[in-house]
Amino acid sequence: MPYVQTPSATLFVTEAGSPNAPPILFSNSLGTTHRMWDAVVAELSADFRCIRYDTRGHGASTFDARPFDIAALADDAVALMNNLGLARVHFAGLSLGGMTGQALAIHHPDRLASLTLMATSAFMPTEAAWNDRAALVRREGTKAIVGATLERWFTPGYRESAATSVEAVAAEFLAIDRTGYAGACEAIGRMDLRPDLGTIVAPTTIIAGAEDPATPLAMARELNQAIDGSELVVLSPAAHLLAVEQPERVCAELRKTVAMNHPGVAGGSNS
Repeated sequence: MPYVQTPSATLFVTEAGSPNAPPILFSNSLGTTHRMWDAVVAELSADFRCIRYDTRGHGASTFDARPFDIAALADDAVALMNNLGLARVHFAGLSLGGMTGQALAIHHPDRLASLTLMATSAFMPTEAAWNDRAALVRREGTKAIVGATLERWFTPGYRESAATSVEAVAAEFLAIDRTGYAGACEAIGRMDLRPDLGTIVAPTTIIAGAEDPATPLAMARELNQAIDGSELVVLSPAAHLLAVEQPERVCAELRKTVAMNHPGVAGGSNS
């Protein structure tokens, strides 16, 4: 079942691992697709049911081009879970995916066994700047910002040592639908989840890149302070796309989080 229909979007979905294993639902960042999780899923699918999807307007996922907000992205995730017959999942989201995860935890708390938020924030000023970026991409496509984006996404050392990986990410970024990218930018500009962070009850791990200029460590610390009982993990060297730059470390943290919050997983509890 490669596609799931929601009220305003058609989501491309792909799975790896046993359908009987603990489910982890992965949500991609702005300007990427489900492929950003390739290295993570390659390792984790031996022990977990790894479910990935392209956020609406990204990759093979489409939408009706009307404006949307972050809550709508959380509703997309719920529709996907309902389609797969999943009552609860362990959710892992990076950047825009992490914003989706926060909204999911706020509006649908019963659907999460755990929440892992990577390189993300509850508020990304300014709305005007995000609208300007959206307008630029609508006019010229993502090619207008690809160079600056890659500089924010990866540390200089990684860009030099893993040029093939960076080039693959760049190719996917250049192929992103301009309307989908712009719509997501506008949703981020309107977003302010800060007032509701205190309502999040899902066991939460926050992972930040020490060298991330897009969502700096201060933003991760704000999430950590606002979400009761959350754990903050800082990776270095790592910039924004830390699941690409540091997949082994990300896998280790996800294994730990799932084990602590899923019955029957080694090291886990019955919570």
